[in-house]
Amino acid sequence: MRKKRRAFTEKFKAEVALEAVRGMKTLAELATEYKIHPNQISKWKKHLVANAADLYLKGANENILSEEDLTAPLYEEIGRLKMDVKWLKKKL
Repeated sequence: MRKKRRAFTEKFKAEVALEAVRGMKTLAELATEYKIHPNQISKWKKHLVANAADLYLKGANENILSEEDLTAPLYEEIGRLKMDVKWLKKKL
């Protein structure tokens, strides 16, 4: 029987990657502590270092959609569904 594949949360990945960046422990020590392969820790560390500058991008908050942008398509769908219900009632 196969082992179930483990899924790690982003918070856990960030914690392990930050520990690796700090350099207080070796990758081998971190791997035994967290029971993860050292290659996986080094991948998370590289990803953290490569994307750290993105945290300070100007206008990063502009990517967040406003409430109106989120609700408009939902209201359109509700309108279409109401029309479909009216049409089906009429046909029956």
